[in-house]
Amino acid sequence: MYASDKLLAFVEGSPAAVAVHDRTAWVDLYARDGVVNDPVGSRPHRGHDAIARFYDTFIAPNTIEFHVEHDMVSGMSVVRDLSLTITMSAGGVVTVPMHLRYDLVDDGGSLEIARLAAHWELASMIGQLLRGGFAGVRSSIALTPQMIGNQGVSGLVGFMSGLRSVGAKGKSVAADRLRSDHDGATFEKFIAAGRTVSATVRWGTERGVVFVNFAPGSLTVESVTLFR
Repeated sequence: MYASDKLLAFVEGSPAAVAVHDRTAWVDLYARDGVVNDPVGSRPHRGHDAIARFYDTFIAPNTIEFHVEHDMVSGMSVVRDLSLTITMSAGGVVTVPMHLRYDLVDDGGSLEIARLAAHWELASMIGQLLRGGFAGVRSSIALTPQMIGNQGVSGLVGFMSGLRSVGAKGKSVAADRLRSDHDGATFEKFIAAGRTVSATVRWGTERGVVFVNFAPGSLTVESVTLFR
């Protein structure tokens, strides 16, 4: 079992590689069969080739700043409560509230990312771009040919499937369930991504992140996973 500080240091390699636009270092953080699900609800990117194309589409053209508020470690999973500020190549700037979950594995004594699940709301990000004046609209328009060039039409369709989520109704159901299960806790920063609602939870000075997973095609809560 790895110590928490070692897992956190490894995960920190991701924003470090993003900051200097080191494609090889970023892709090599992932297992050969690793998965990037960003945002949750969109079609996942599996394996190094697909993950490299994800990098070329969403990371390489942009400047991305990570604003980490809190980290949690449980077993081989690291959860980060944060936001990203993304300055796109065409000049649009968005701030994206997010919960990230990294599931790590040991491969012969070396850590690798088996799965990244990025919980954020695609519709809200697109809305920010469209409200961002000429630069925002230009950035939104530029994204489509970038995606098609790197991932094809099917990649564009797979990404846009991230618009489907349990939405406001799912957030309401999740809030009711969480407040019922955790008396004395407060919940904020609800994010609906795919079939999952994530939220920041606080108990006095303590904080964590909780993931509420819904059954396919319904608003029936299937599981609740808490990191603190």
